[in-house]
Amino acid sequence: MAVNLLYSSDIEAILSHRYDNGADYWTTPDKRLIKGSPFSTLDSVVYLLELGMEPTEPLLKECTDLIFSAWREDGSFKLYPQGSIYPCHTVHAAEVLCRMGYASDVRLQKTFEHLLDIQHSDGGWRCNKFSFGRGPETELSNPFPTLTALNAFRFSNDLNNEPALDKAVDFLLEHWTIKKPIGPCHYGIGTLFMQVEYPFRNYNLFVYVYVLSFYDRAKEDKRFLEALEALKSKMVDGQIVVERVVPKLAGLSFCKKGAPSTLATVRYHEIIKNLDRSK
Repeated sequence: MAVNLLYSSDIEAILSHRYDNGADYWTTPDKRLIKGSPFSTLDSVVYLLELGMEPTEPLLKECTDLIFSAWREDGSFKLYPQGSIYPCHTVHAAEVLCRMGYASDVRLQKTFEHLLDIQHSDGGWRCNKFSFGRGPETELSNPFPTLTALNAFRFSNDLNNEPALDKAVDFLLEHWTIKKPIGPCHYGIGTLFMQVEYPFRNYNLFVYVYVLSFYDRAKEDKRFLEALEALKSKMVDGQIVVERVVPKLAGLSFCKKGAPSTLATVRYHEIIKNLDRSK
């Protein structure tokens, strides 16, 4: 995808924040790669990729090196210099690097192995961090990190070849039925989830359908098809309309709240293409 001149102001706006956290490439002097959301290092790289910037651009190459500097020998990523290493951090970093074209890198191959090794018994991924206290629901995995993991694995040779990923898909499809908040971070399917958010930043209907559309396990499942129909019902004149966007991104033209988004609609057509391939 090439950068469209229509979005040059969006790119300039994103670049204007690159020193906000005290160092270059949207990070802090001690390299906190998810600090300063929605203009953290990982966030900003995703926006630039979505707008068509090539991973080979010098800026993104530098960001790649910065992200890989957080990689550890066991395959995990330590996105903060202090504190625990959480699966949600590792899957987020892996997803971004996969989108940059590094899925076959030996380090990410190790990361994929690591993620399969730490997969929770219910098929998802969870962090041992209980911000909401403990209860029966916190024994389950966190849906959004699980979805993010699948978004990384779709770039790998494990896509539709690894039974463990089918189990992760099943976990997410079951959440469509359960709907209630689950996992230590209490991800639920309610009013906010059903609002179309773009770019993909939080657990919501659009990214849920998008990621699952790559997995054969989901494509003909009744729950997935219900979610797809819910997404279709929100379209206007064949286009995705953004219903929710984080306020600090509200000024960007590619994701204006209440307006059709050309780039979001491109992602929707990718969903349909994925489904057509399975026929």
